[in-house]
Amino acid sequence: MKIKTGDNVKVITGKDRGKTGKVLQVFVATHKVVVEGVNITVKNTRARKQGEKGQKIEYPAPLDISNVMLIDPQTNQPTRVGYRRSEPGSKVKKVRIAKKSQAVIE
Repeated sequence: MKIKTGDNVKVITGKDRGKTGKVLQVFVATHKVVVEGVNITVKNTRARKQGEKGQKIEYPAPLDISNVMLIDPQTNQPTRVGYRRSEPGSKVKKVRIAKKSQAVIE
């Protein structure tokens, strides 16, 4: 998966197009992500005990990963994600890079 928990992403399609937020959760098996403040869904709960009231709970629902793009850390613009080998040294490590600016994404 090219998008990980904690990344800043921008929604590119759907009802929340243009909104940005932080990735809270990634579901690898279903290719979905939960983004903070995006795709808010309301769940109504019933009163369980005598005298308790029902509630409306708002929570961010998962989006398909194809509907979001990673935000480039240097230019603050949406960008595609690529991979590159890290600097030659004792351990060769694969790092994520932003395609627009070639900046390494931490």
